[in-house]
Amino acid sequence: MAPVPPGIRFLTSFNRDQWYRAFTFGLTFLLYTSFHLSRKPISIVKSELHKNCSHVMEAPSESSSSQQPVLHPELDCSWKPFDRNNYKQLLGAMDYSFLCAYAIGMYLSGIIGERLPIRLYLTVGMLTSGLFTCLFGLGYVYDVHSLGFYIFVQVANGLVQTTGWPSVVTCIGNWFGKGRRGLIMGLWNSHTSVGNILGSLIAGYYVSSNWGLSFIVPGVIIAAMGVICFLFLIEHPNDLKIASAQNSASSNQKLHKNWNGVNGHKDLYLQYKPGAKAQSWDTELLLGQESIGVCVPVQQVVVVKSEAEPSAISFMGALRIPGVVEFSLCLLFAKLVSYTFLFWLPLYITKAAHLDAKKAGDLSTLFDVGGIVGGILAGVLSDKMGKRATTCAVMLLLAAPTLYGFSMMSQFGLGPTIGMLLVCGGLVNGPYALITTAVSADLGTHKSLKGNARALSTVTAIIDGTGSVGAAVGPLLAGLLSAQGWDQVFYMLMTADFLALLYLVSEDLRTSGSQPGIWDPLGGLNTLLKDFK
Repeated sequence: MAPVPPGIRFLTSFNRDQWYRAFTFGLTFLLYTSFHLSRKPISIVKSELHKNCSHVMEAPSESSSSQQPVLHPELDCSWKPFDRNNYKQLLGAMDYSFLCAYAIGMYLSGIIGERLPIRLYLTVGMLTSGLFTCLFGLGYVYDVHSLGFYIFVQVANGLVQTTGWPSVVTCIGNWFGKGRRGLIMGLWNSHTSVGNILGSLIAGYYVSSNWGLSFIVPGVIIAAMGVICFLFLIEHPNDLKIASAQNSASSNQKLHKNWNGVNGHKDLYLQYKPGAKAQSWDTELLLGQESIGVCVPVQQVVVVKSEAEPSAISFMGALRIPGVVEFSLCLLFAKLVSYTFLFWLPLYITKAAHLDAKKAGDLSTLFDVGGIVGGILAGVLSDKMGKRATTCAVMLLLAAPTLYGFSMMSQFGLGPTIGMLLVCGGLVNGPYALITTAVSADLGTHKSLKGNARALSTVTAIIDGTGSVGAAVGPLLAGLLSAQGWDQVFYMLMTADFLALLYLVSEDLRTSGSQPGIWDPLGGLNTLLKDFK
């Protein structure tokens, strides 16, 4: 007999639950990648909505017999209404309308999500997000020049996109326990960077020829992923057990029907067929004990029928969970720093390193690369120590001087800029990734909830919603302060970084000596240092 190939042996070494867990990991990764993929086009299309049309405007003044025809800048170069002198404010209004709607909607999304099936809630959110993303692109197709139209689409898209994060974090938290949650979440959270990269590539491919397709194609992708979500997403491992119990019960009911006809109990058994009251299961179980060769899955059926459904937690109840407020405010300042880099880093590199826009944009992706590494490293360290806050505190403590170093080193050439981008990306996005994933999952299953896991979506929404407020405020402050010099922007970022660290320290002081685990950031610093001796 031929030996089994090593690849087949490897595949068969995993049981069914492990395969379903891996499938859920990959599916939720792709689902949220499509969310970020659909958010990215606006940053790519901005340069097409407003172009430098000065050379076009000068053409008619030279000579009426010029070879170039008289052009209308607002039609042939820039896209109304972004052809005005205040185009920066108009483009900024679209950014902030999305971010503010996202921040406000996130608080409501978690509460709603706890009370609805995650699969259906996420599917509706992805389909409507695809609709509004396509609607923005259709503005090009149907020649729409109303600012109100684009603001409305951004606000609506910001609201429906809030269905994504609480849903996927809740789902992934249901499937993976706390043992290696930091590492798993660190790997999984790289979907944000993957989505940003794919969104940039897709939007960049169409932006020069037809910028409407830069939105329509990502919109179709996220809508298609919504259909896949509806067809394949498994919210909780218990759902598989319920499905297995139902299938087993269905097959046993067929056996019962045949056995009833043979043994003369047809009338007695038919009154307890599917669709009867709950107590019919108990009666059927008793009757089944007399049968020979007929087995009713007693344990599975009893579990399904007798298990009480836990009630969803209220907004104020979620706030009372120890650590939720502190980590929410910490994320506000951490996300402020991260999103300021996201919106302003290419422009800063252009000014500081004297590179053109394309090279600066390509170089800025290294910040995301560093963020992927930082998120994974933060997860590994937090798993090793069992202290999420300690890991966040150490990385935030190192991030502040690194930010100042980046403001100095980026003026000394390409090599130092690349190195500092990777380091800054890791230290800035590491705590951000850890708080929005592993910490949120830990708090959503806190022991004070007494096993009620239905708080996970609400807790995740509160933490990420508060962080989104910082995401909206950071770029706005950077725009105002950059007029006074880039040093002012970096001082603002370092201040935000220290404030994020302060909330972790305040939580540690409040619970010092009474709460082990993730509530001891400074007390666990020695543990971290000892691990590297």
